[in-house]
Amino acid sequence: MEKITSLQNSRIKNIVKLSKSRERQEQNLFFFEGAREMSLALVSGYEIDSVFVCPELFDKTDYPDVLDAISENKLFEVSAAVFEKIAYREGSDGLFVLAKPKGHSLQDMKLSKNPFIIILEAVEKPGNLGAILRTADAAQVDAVIICDPATDLYNPNAIRSSVGCLFTVQTAICTSQEALTYLQKKEIKSFAAELQASHWYQDTDFTLPSAIVMGTEADGLTDFWLRNADARIKIPMRGKIDSLNVSVSTAVLTFEAMRQRGF
Repeated sequence: MEKITSLQNSRIKNIVKLSKSRERQEQNLFFFEGAREMSLALVSGYEIDSVFVCPELFDKTDYPDVLDAISENKLFEVSAAVFEKIAYREGSDGLFVLAKPKGHSLQDMKLSKNPFIIILEAVEKPGNLGAILRTADAAQVDAVIICDPATDLYNPNAIRSSVGCLFTVQTAICTSQEALTYLQKKEIKSFAAELQASHWYQDTDFTLPSAIVMGTEADGLTDFWLRNADARIKIPMRGKIDSLNVSVSTAVLTFEAMRQRGF
C-alpha cells in the first residue's frame, strides 16, 4: 500500500479540488468518508476509484473487513496530518473514498406494486437533501425524484447529512415535466405541499400509489406543480412562523403515509 505523508501530493491536491461541483462533474468522481458508508456504497454497486486510510483512526472502526473488497492498487495509507487535510467530518474512522457517480434516470427505477415517492423541486440546501434521504431510507419509500436541482446530489454535505442513505435510496434526477409525465404514466397520484392549500395532510388518502411534491423553503413550489399536481395539501401551522424546515415537513407527510399503510 503506497504511503502518502505530504500535503503537496498530487492525489491529495486533487481531492481538495473535488470540493467544487464542477471538478466532480469533469472528473466523474465524488468523495465520501466512513467505512460504513463505503460498505453501503459497495452493496449498491458503486465503483470505487481509490481509498485513503489513516491507520490510527481506522483501528477504531466497526467495519474492519470493508477493505477486503478493494484491490491493493486502489489503497493508499495517509498520515494523520494528511487525513486531517482531506477529512470533512468529526469522529471519522479514518477512511476517505473516491468513487464514480451512478446514473439516476427515471427509467432505471424499480417500483413496488403500491409505490410511495418523494419529489423535490429545485432542492437547494445539501443538508436538507441529505436529511430527506435519511427519511426516505427510514420509511423505505420507493424513490426520491429530484427535479431541476439547485444542488449536487454528490455534494459532500449532502452525503454527510444523509449518513450513507445516498447509497440506500433509489434516486432519479430529471426535469419537473419529466417527473410529471412519469407519474401520469405509472398512475401515481401527486400531492403538492403548499401553505395555502385547503386540504389537510392527515385527511389525505396516501394508501394508493402516491407522490408528495416538496418545494424550497424560500419560495415553495413553482406554478408548474401547483397547476399540475392532482391535489394540494398542507400541514397545520399554529405558531408565528408559517413554515417548517422542508426536511421536517417531508418527514411529517411521509410517516403519515406510512401510518396509513400500516408500516
